[in-house]
Amino acid sequence: MTAHKKGDPTTINRLYGRSSSHKLRAGQAELVETLLPAISVAADGEISSKSLFGDERPLHLEIGFGGGEHLAYRADLLPNHGFIGCEPFLNGVAQALTHVRDQRLANVRLWMGDALDVLRRIPDGALTMVYLLHPDPWPKARHAKRRMMNDGPIDLIATKMKAGGEFRVATDDPTYLDWLLMIMARHEHEFDWVNDKPGEWLEYPSGWIETRYAAKARRQGRTPHQFRYRRTEV
Repeated sequence: MTAHKKGDPTTINRLYGRSSSHKLRAGQAELVETLLPAISVAADGEISSKSLFGDERPLHLEIGFGGGEHLAYRADLLPNHGFIGCEPFLNGVAQALTHVRDQRLANVRLWMGDALDVLRRIPDGALTMVYLLHPDPWPKARHAKRRMMNDGPIDLIATKMKAGGEFRVATDDPTYLDWLLMIMARHEHEFDWVNDKPGEWLEYPSGWIETRYAAKARRQGRTPHQFRYRRTEV
């Protein structure tokens, strides 16, 4: 793991963001009351495929899943894999629960809170894939330390991923785009940029659907960029 100086503004201990917005519909509130406790990640202890699903299987983590459409799509595509979705926003969690119920997804576990709390409890080298899709860009320079794409979190993600695992990142924000490329360039010994052809970062690879945030960006004239990084041999 890369060492950072004490007080380094690129190292963060927690994430920031809203917890709720509009009032939940009756059906969503019921899912939060009934389904969420059944599939929530425990508040303490080790987090592994064995503890979550009772067996050894590839483990995926999505950081900030929004409405859960990407998480649900991947879980449905790979039913023998385990998926952890982290999202502090109550309304997003409620939407994800609807996907889990309607698609009968038995391989999804949710954490309504800070993804870093989950990452710290996952065994080193346990994650097959990590997704960070259209995170809050925190565009003001004084808020840069709040971005998930920072040295501390990336070190942690690298530690928790197995060699050959894939880290997928997407953004439509120009400031965040420059920032993530800078941060990932500093972690070239931990991650290889998977880039098979020019302009590949403007296309969606197989098994990667466009999220509502990416679709909204296109409507507003912004271009989503998608990046794939492969964890190097430890």
